Amino acid sequence: VQLMESGGGLVQGGGSLRLSCAASGSDLSFTSTGWYRQAPGKQRELVAIITSGGSTNYADSVKGRFTISNDNAKNTVYLQMNSLKPEDTAVYYCNADHFPRGVYWGQGTQVTVSS
Repeated sequence: VQLMESGGGLVQGGGSLRLSCAASGSDLSFTSTGWYRQAPGKQRELVAIITSGGSTNYADSVKGRFTISNDNAKNTVYLQMNSLKPEDTAVYYCNADHFPRGVYWGQGTQVTVSS
């Protein structure tokens, strides 16, 4: 299984970006997929997650601004990020959890928000 993120970049504060994570390989029936981020000098943290049943969960810091969704036909999960703040600057990683094989990670995509 491979996860390939795209959509990162540089944006001004208040702007928007949409991240995509495309999965490829065999048996892509994940129990959940999500987005994590890691800022310089900080630990990786959960941003948003969506289960195979469609339930979502968000970090408090992004609630009301970010939306996670998926397109099962395309094996792709998205993260729509609106009202971006400089503190959202980080490397964003796609994550997929498969039972029983385990957890997969993408290579990360940089998001930089200028003030």
